[in-house]
Amino acid sequence: MKKAILFLVSTLAIASVIAGQKDEWRDISPRQKLQAIESTIKNYYVDSIDEDMLVEAAIRGMTGQLDPHSVYSDKEETKELTEPLDGNFSGVGIEFNMQNDTLYVIQTVAGGPSERVGIQPGDRFIAVDDTVIAGKGMKNTDIMKRLRGEKGTKVKISVKRHGVPGSIEFVVTRDDIPLYSIDAYYMIDERTGYIRLSRFARTSIDEFLEAEKKLKKQGMKQLILDLTDNGGGYLDIAATIANQFLDKGELIVYTQGRKQPRRDMQARGDGKMKDGRLVVMVNQFSASASEILAGALQDWDRAVIVGRRTFGKGLVQHPIVFPDGTMLRLSIARYYTPSGRSIQKPYKQGEQDEYDLDILNRYNHGELENADSVKFDKSLKFTTLKTHRTVYGGGGIMPDVFVAVDTTDYSDYYRDIVAKGALNNYVIKYVDTHRDELKSHYKTDMQFTKEFTVTDSMTAELISDAEKAGVEYNKAQFDKSGNLIRSIVKALIARDIFGRSSYFRIANENEPIYREALRTINSEDYQTLLNISDNH
Repeated sequence: MKKAILFLVSTLAIASVIAGQKDEWRDISPRQKLQAIESTIKNYYVDSIDEDMLVEAAIRGMTGQLDPHSVYSDKEETKELTEPLDGNFSGVGIEFNMQNDTLYVIQTVAGGPSERVGIQPGDRFIAVDDTVIAGKGMKNTDIMKRLRGEKGTKVKISVKRHGVPGSIEFVVTRDDIPLYSIDAYYMIDERTGYIRLSRFARTSIDEFLEAEKKLKKQGMKQLILDLTDNGGGYLDIAATIANQFLDKGELIVYTQGRKQPRRDMQARGDGKMKDGRLVVMVNQFSASASEILAGALQDWDRAVIVGRRTFGKGLVQHPIVFPDGTMLRLSIARYYTPSGRSIQKPYKQGEQDEYDLDILNRYNHGELENADSVKFDKSLKFTTLKTHRTVYGGGGIMPDVFVAVDTTDYSDYYRDIVAKGALNNYVIKYVDTHRDELKSHYKTDMQFTKEFTVTDSMTAELISDAEKAGVEYNKAQFDKSGNLIRSIVKALIARDIFGRSSYFRIANENEPIYREALRTINSEDYQTLLNISDNH
């Protein structure tokens, strides 16, 4: 009875505090209300509570009611978001893969810390600073945390090398490691260059100019720029790359918001690729800065866009970094192409799940297989700025040449040997066994591309390895995917021996958007599609 009375008294006490403030709270602002509720929970909640956690949850709740691209990130999330765009981090300088729960070195960064001490492609990391990492089921992120660290700090690494008994010990001094945003560049034929840009990072323009310079030395007169799967990055970097192709004063993009006046970004006119044919590859995962670049080149009739409708991310995020390392990326404006098109696809505030299902919905509606399935709002009709071709706003950039998803070579068997790591593990094993032989016989990646063949005995061994990994052999499905499987095996071997450009040189041959881009840039269709003379 006594406890009940005490409970009633304490409840009435809280109620009286709130009641006493009733008149004062009548005109309370939303901000004051939020502070009052947080304070009330802190002081009166039945259990002790982590106030920081409470505030973090409130912030995420607020941003969750905004657009899909306004996000709050904690310290670790902020680092993961900014690191790839800043262009470097401090670590040991390796590109690795996981084989049977063991870190396998694919390449060492040229001149980087690992290469300097003698770590080689094919080495397997057994332990890092006396902590065994092989066979422990560690996530890639956990392994990277052990390898990365402050510049100048040391890390002890034990490796197993093929043909060498026991383990080899290295002490590696961490250093700044560049993160490249250009995955590949090479000459397709005597006139046509190819550059694949994976994101718009701080180093992207320097990488692009270097690739352009080297390709021109090899005779490049026209370019295929691959922006497929490029999720964006820094706006100013995208504008700087657009400047390479546009004339002085031509608008690249403008931004405008409720509290943000219109801001124009224009070409300086000092680019070195304002002439020559240009094709830009895009797909449904090309977003943000990719769409700005593609939209500007399309609106000025400077390039033929080939592929599928882009993602449709046209909101400008302003990053606000707090002293504790957390960050709010708040949408403050919209992007508009030179013709006035909004890139942003429709969304409902607070309905993130529905927004995230957009790509799946496109697939279900047939948009990825048939251009006629893409429906445009006729009220959002625009025209390009030189030849007045019709283009549409309302979400993403619709290509000039549509390329459907090609599932001809795809099968459940191919999916499973990739998903269960059987294909990748086979390539690692093959390269590990034949590395010296391959490097001795094939002096260049061009020679490898022309002469190397994935033999029947190699595919038989892959099938056997896949069965051991739990993938049952299906002859009909293997026959369907055979060309694709052989191509990816060859491309992965080339990557391990010669680098990433070699991978794309081979793998692109099975990529429908690439094949159409190459056909378009070398055909009369190019001039017809843009309705311009060839000396533009």
